[in-house]
Amino acid sequence: MERLYLGIELGSTRIKATLIDEKYVPIANGSYSWQDSLVDGYWTYSMEDVKKGLVSCYKDLKEDYKRKSGKTLKRIDSLGISAMMHGYLAFDDAWNLLTPFRTWRNTTTAESSKVLTELFSFNIPQRWSISHLYQAILNKEEHIKNIAHMTTLAGYVSYLLSDVNALGIGDASGMFPIDSSALNYDKKMADKFLSLANVDIYKVFPKVLKAGDDAGCLTKEGALLLDPDGDLEEGALMAPAEGDAGTGMTATNAVRKRTGNVSAGTSIFSMVVLEKPLKEVHEEIDIVTTPSGSDCAMVHCNNCTSDMNAYVSILHEAVVLMGGNADLDELYKRLYKHCLSGREDAASFTVYNYISGEPVVGLSDGRPVVVRDRSVKPTLADFVRAHLYSSLATLAYGMDILKKEGVKIDRLMGHGGLFRHPVTGAKFLSSSVDAPVFTMKTAGEGGPYGMALLAAYRYENEESLEDFLDNRVFKDAPSEKMVAAEKEVKAFKAYLDRFINGLDVEKAAIDKF
Repeated sequence: MERLYLGIELGSTRIKATLIDEKYVPIANGSYSWQDSLVDGYWTYSMEDVKKGLVSCYKDLKEDYKRKSGKTLKRIDSLGISAMMHGYLAFDDAWNLLTPFRTWRNTTTAESSKVLTELFSFNIPQRWSISHLYQAILNKEEHIKNIAHMTTLAGYVSYLLSDVNALGIGDASGMFPIDSSALNYDKKMADKFLSLANVDIYKVFPKVLKAGDDAGCLTKEGALLLDPDGDLEEGALMAPAEGDAGTGMTATNAVRKRTGNVSAGTSIFSMVVLEKPLKEVHEEIDIVTTPSGSDCAMVHCNNCTSDMNAYVSILHEAVVLMGGNADLDELYKRLYKHCLSGREDAASFTVYNYISGEPVVGLSDGRPVVVRDRSVKPTLADFVRAHLYSSLATLAYGMDILKKEGVKIDRLMGHGGLFRHPVTGAKFLSSSVDAPVFTMKTAGEGGPYGMALLAAYRYENEESLEDFLDNRVFKDAPSEKMVAAEKEVKAFKAYLDRFINGLDVEKAAIDKF
């Protein structure tokens, strides 16, 4: 009987599911589109939408499996949940949600972030759960006195499916700093927070698990939550819930030291596994962990392709209006290819893709802005290239800090929506970080594929995660290597200089509009 492993990831714009077999090959997929909302000043998703999305996504996967195999999906050997990291989900003792979910996208915790960074001598970004918690305490919010549990979105969904309150170490490292030697929350920092805020992290936050650890099993109630038809059997092994950073690392075989990956979609972030600690504390760099607990440096940018997607939708509307091909994915592919014919520095446009705030460059809010150089003839190729460059610009700004710290990267993998046309995405990423970039056939699979692999590892954890990926999953996996030419690196640098030098335009737009 074939073994089946399922990964489900709740991303920013889609909930996606990937089912793989014992050869670690995707055999069925499902998805559900959703969108966050700005409610009372906070970016959020409702828990009703979370449950509705899970059911719809799983149903889509189940139908795909039926089409391809002719069989009804009933038994899964192991499964895992991943989701967007960080944010604020606070519950009372009976697991009633105390305030609407506050996502990673919110930039409302600057005061808390500053205090905690100074207290711990460790960078605590605004996105992290502990920043949200302490900001709520500083704001004297009414619900604080009733908090019994806090977790991430992945942790909460995994709890609903398994009745086990635990979290993978990579996702936990976006809640509170981790001591990678103890594979748990940092005790010295937890004690400092207890003295500061009278909150015991070890009681309120989920239990920390590394990849392969026992995170319980799918309960009868959990199986019915995923599959209300009642076909799905209970009992599947649950992998520790992970964040989208950890699943991206897994999906690209970038969990060993001196490897890294860039995940590019609604947001963009790089993860580089460190050989040794950084010399200094940098507000632009988060220190988190791999799913197996190794320290890695993370440059996380809130904004990536959302603004470009909005413009592509307008172009798509124009194509439809003229009676043309209405296939949106094909339009993306053609635009990605066409932009390679434009000026290498996208000279006619400078684009600010900031729909929300961007702490890496010190912005608490965002406004999408397009600036056109009136002395240069505008072209569609330049317009698309400028949008793709802007998707990478803030990341490049942060990655330059790691380069100055002497961090070595042997292999940088690219995955996510930006790499749907791998040549263009990899070329521009290589230009932006001046390093070789690799993509694999699974680059577009992203997080749910990585979570499915972690589910497989939960079932087959007889060696380290690093060896499991190297020796079993990716041993013969073909990959494409892209190294940008020197002139392409210089062209991106010219764009980045325009981008950084013009940030006052973005600040003025935030102030006036």
